[in-house]
Amino acid sequence: MNKPQIKFPRKDSKQFFRTLNSRVNAYFKDNNIKRTGNWQLWLKTIVMFSIFLIPYFLILTLDMPGWLQLLFTIVMGVGMAGVGMNVMHDGNHGSFSSKTWVNNLMGSSIYILAGNVYNWKVQHNVLHHTYTNVHGHDEDLDAGRILRFTKHAQWKWYHKFQHYYSLLLYGLLTINWAITTDFLQMKRYMKRRLAYGKIPSATKNWSTLVISKLIYLSMWIVIPMLLLDMAWWKILLGFFIMHYTAGLILSVIFQLAHVMDDAEMPIPDNNGTLKNTWAIHQLKTTINFSPKNKLINWFTGGLNHQVEHHIFPNISHIHYGKIAHIVKKTAQEFNLPYNEYKTTRKAIIAHFRYLKLMGMKPALNA
Repeated sequence: MNKPQIKFPRKDSKQFFRTLNSRVNAYFKDNNIKRTGNWQLWLKTIVMFSIFLIPYFLILTLDMPGWLQLLFTIVMGVGMAGVGMNVMHDGNHGSFSSKTWVNNLMGSSIYILAGNVYNWKVQHNVLHHTYTNVHGHDEDLDAGRILRFTKHAQWKWYHKFQHYYSLLLYGLLTINWAITTDFLQMKRYMKRRLAYGKIPSATKNWSTLVISKLIYLSMWIVIPMLLLDMAWWKILLGFFIMHYTAGLILSVIFQLAHVMDDAEMPIPDNNGTLKNTWAIHQLKTTINFSPKNKLINWFTGGLNHQVEHHIFPNISHIHYGKIAHIVKKTAQEFNLPYNEYKTTRKAIIAHFRYLKLMGMKPALNA
């Protein structure tokens, strides 16, 4: 069954987005720079792939103690998250380069991260970026029944412990991609005929999914089993640790952007219309964190600047720090919220405080 169509008001009485878009366009024009990536992004791409893949080849080719192999699997997980946030993300948003083939190539890096381009573009570009924080439409809010991210979700008794056990589940994000999520998503999205652009043929889509999974499992499990004089369970453990590290990093960063008390979780009216225009909706449902922290900004691929990313998803993340002051100033001029936490620590504390709130029985926090 297709979900009811959600609509945004067409008329922006405040003229917020028109004003903001004009100012951001002027920034790029006045400084004679492209909205896509530059040499800094290419350099970062080399660094992230190096962190991700060099330990893999070292493990396969060098004789090293078990503790070092374990450390390398953790490093690979950090690199895996880094490639996802900095390379794959910009590529699949079409913001890595002005050349389509480069964006497609960089976006395809998701295949060595255990994901699928079609599924990711539908879930992220279509559902999440359009219906941000709208229960039942933004699948980033859907954690099954085990976690409750919004007051609109059904409450279960065990949710009162979710601020404790959630961190254990966050690390399973990418390994779920590898095993089950992609198959379930593709079945669901193809049935609903969803796509970011032209709807691909079912045969091509499913063939790509199956073949890419076989290549992925061969690279990360079969080849190590053939080359390494190591018990099979140790290889599977290393695979799991790599994924768990990446999943934990990615999940926490994603949650700090939207699953917070400061981020609105609006629902449409009886006609399926949301209260605010799309751009204002993004402001009210999105949060920044550590905007001045250069290391966080560099490693997360600008995902700590979620406000800027959600309003301008087709601009490369390397520009977010520069356009942030334009977005913030314009939002303040129009008396609109610009949600941000000065540090990552404060944002993390706020997120788990919110999980605790959502875990309370509704009658107690209504």
